[in-house]
Amino acid sequence: SIPMDNLLAILALALLGWFWLDSLRARELAIGICRAACEQRDLQFLDQTVALRRLGVRRTAEGLRWRRVYRFDFSEEGLGRRNGHLTLVGLRLEELSLGLPTDPEDA
Repeated sequence: SIPMDNLLAILALALLGWFWLDSLRARELAIGICRAACEQRDLQFLDQTVALRRLGVRRTAEGLRWRRVYRFDFSEEGLGRRNGHLTLVGLRLEELSLGLPTDPEDA
């Protein structure tokens, strides 16, 4: 039989692996959403990546889900850098903000 210590270590590694894969999937989804939002508004999605700023847990109708807030940079006509943010709850988009006056989410 496997000692309890080993069983707990295997469980911890499995949970860590699941969290890592889930985080990669959420990050790729966030990049795709940001890229599409920038293309839709004729903006340049700078660095082609997002940065995780906050990680928390949110209760939803489906149960507890990870709430991830990502920051990203974009540019209007190649001039300067502006910051936007995106919030995912699980793999569902909760909020996307570019901080622009014409951004319907900010109106």
